[in-house]
Amino acid sequence: MAVVFVLVAVAVLALLAGVHRYVWRRLVGDTTAPGSALRKAGTVAAWLLPLLSVGALVSGRAGAPFWLQRTLAWPGFLWLAALLYLTLALLVGEAVRPVLRRMPARRAAGGAADDGTSAAGSATASGIRSAETGPAPAEAPASGTPVTLVADAPASSPAVGPSRRLFVARAVGGAAAVAGLGTVGYGTYGVLRGPRVKRVTVPLAKLPRSAHGFRIAVVSDIHLGPILGRAHTQRIVDTINRTQPDLIAVVGDLVDGSVHDLGPAAEPLARLTSRHGAFFVTGNHEYFSGAAQWVSHVRELGLHPLENARVEIDGFDLAGVNDIAGESEGQGPDFDRALGDRDRTRASVLLAHQPVVIDEAVAHGVDLQLSGHTHGGQLWPGNYIAELANPTVAGLDRYGDTQLYVSRGAGAWGPPVRVGAPSDITVVQLASRQA
Repeated sequence: MAVVFVLVAVAVLALLAGVHRYVWRRLVGDTTAPGSALRKAGTVAAWLLPLLSVGALVSGRAGAPFWLQRTLAWPGFLWLAALLYLTLALLVGEAVRPVLRRMPARRAAGGAADDGTSAAGSATASGIRSAETGPAPAEAPASGTPVTLVADAPASSPAVGPSRRLFVARAVGGAAAVAGLGTVGYGTYGVLRGPRVKRVTVPLAKLPRSAHGFRIAVVSDIHLGPILGRAHTQRIVDTINRTQPDLIAVVGDLVDGSVHDLGPAAEPLARLTSRHGAFFVTGNHEYFSGAAQWVSHVRELGLHPLENARVEIDGFDLAGVNDIAGESEGQGPDFDRALGDRDRTRASVLLAHQPVVIDEAVAHGVDLQLSGHTHGGQLWPGNYIAELANPTVAGLDRYGDTQLYVSRGAGAWGPPVRVGAPSDITVVQLASRQA
């Protein structure tokens, strides 16, 4: 197992080195002069930025001081997103590059032919004139002026601009930089602006008429950490409270760090308001951050942790299971404990961070599972990768008699950037077929 891990790590590092080399060559090596200040600056950045990215990735797990984690996080994580979209834009540019090189070549060839024809015509005309009139008489020099015989000087040529290859390299590189960095900038703005509210109506066959229209505000993957802090939490709390839900479900991955470092960032959660309260289940990142401490802390903030547990709400059962990552600590999901002895004639809603437990939910007769974890892919084309590991990446699906809703999440992991997967808080409205 250790050998496989080492081989995978070496392969990933080799890939990253190759990608950085390619980006440096196209954006710096092909567009700047050797020894120029721009080339030196670009080369320094090509070495420094990946080091910052590695530091951002490992500093938290290595127990680095929180101030150092925050210092490394912004440039390190943003560069990872920038590297992705710069590479994609440059790859598109590879298809455009040969076309741009040929287009000026044809124009230059045509121009050269025209110039050659004109020159030949001028020479012919000059020869005819010389034959008719003879050589023009030379003017006599002024008395006392020495005469110096010189060879005919070539006509001065116009200044030569950048070569076609350099022009194309700069045009493609500049366009790729604008497209890649512009994409990252817009994706960052989307995260920092805060999640938007989605509304989904889910009919449940067993839901009584008295619970028709019951609204659950679902929020997942807030990911408080070195980048997203207290202001991010406050935006989410304000957005949820404006929807005036009947119940709030925080479906895992609340944090990326310890209670000591992120406790103040989580404090606005104490101001969540709803008729039936706020409930919480763990995500995989809680088990990287001290799950037991976070469960205790969110309880102090007024949230109700559902650790493989169930409560009765007006008209349905609300259950929650621990995340799969808790198995490493003997605290994994226990569906029998959460759902085994319940009355199956009642409707049931399950909070489970990862969509992959849907088979267990189906086996236990759950009517609706609410999940997160996928981020909707977060960074396109990451959604295609997420589809390989999850039954549903985002939205509402049905598996047998069980419906599964997956939120894209309210925050971001790693780069504070979302492309093609906007963050959301979803208000799930339950509908009774008896209404």
